[in-house]
Amino acid sequence: MIVCPNCNHQNPDGAVQCEACYTPLPATMSCPNCGTTVQADASFCGQCGNDLRTAASQQSAAIASPSLASDTSSSIPSLLPLDPLVPPDPLVAPPLPLPNSSPPAMTEPVQAAPAELPPPSAISAAEPSSYEVASSTPAVSNAGGYVSTTQLQQQTARLLHLQTSASLELPQSLTVVHIGKPNERIPPDIDVSGFPDSEIVSRIHADIRVEGDAYYIEDVGSSNGTYINNVPLPMGNRHRLRPGDRISLGKGDKVTFLFQLS
Repeated sequence: MIVCPNCNHQNPDGAVQCEACYTPLPATMSCPNCGTTVQADASFCGQCGNDLRTAASQQSAAIASPSLASDTSSSIPSLLPLDPLVPPDPLVAPPLPLPNSSPPAMTEPVQAAPAELPPPSAISAAEPSSYEVASSTPAVSNAGGYVSTTQLQQQTARLLHLQTSASLELPQSLTVVHIGKPNERIPPDIDVSGFPDSEIVSRIHADIRVEGDAYYIEDVGSSNGTYINNVPLPMGNRHRLRPGDRISLGKGDKVTFLFQLS
C-alpha cells in the first residue's frame, strides 16, 4: 500500500496519484532485503530496517559501470592503417645554354612592319584627300574648292508686322516670349506699343512657348482676343505655329504678324 503524504489515504501499489485528494504519489521500490514495497526516497525499510541508501548506491554503481565500459569501447573507432609515403620525383633543372651556342630558331612567323604612309606632299592633287579631318571651319582643298562639313544651324523665328513690314526676332534665350505692352506685372518681350492701332492690344496679350524646335502660341486673357489665320484662338488653348501662319492681335486684323522661320 502507498500512503498519500497529503491526506494519509492508503492507495494500492502502483498508483500514480491519490484516490482521495488526487495528489501525486511518490515513486516506490522493493526493499532488496525483504522485498517489501517502500518509497524510492526512503532511507530505511519500514519492515526489516535495511539501509536503503547503501543498496541504492551499489545498485546505481553496478548499472552505470557496464554502460560506461560499453560507451567507452563503442566511442573509440578502430584506426585504419596509413598508406606508405611515396617520395616525390626529383626536380631536374633545364640545361643551361653554352656561351657560344646560337639562339634557337623562331617558330612563329615574323610579321612585316606596316608600310609607312606617304607624306601629304606626295599625294597627287587630282586624287581626293583622305587625311583631311572635318572641323568647325571650312578647309580649302588642293583643287581650289571647299571641303563640305556638316554643321547644325539653329533656326531663328521672326514676326513680320504686315502693316509696317517691320521684322521682330524672337529672343533665342527664352522659352516663353510675352507679347503685349509695357506693364508692371509681366514686362513684354515683344513690345507692340509703337505699332499703329496698338490700343486694341492688351498689355498682357499672348505668349509664344518654345519646346525644342516647336513654337506654340496661346492667348493669356486678352480683351480683344487672338486670331490665327482669321480663326479665333480660345483662351488657354495652344496652337503650334508653322511658317506662314497669320497672327492677329485683337479684332479687325489691324495688328497682324506673319510667323517666319529661317
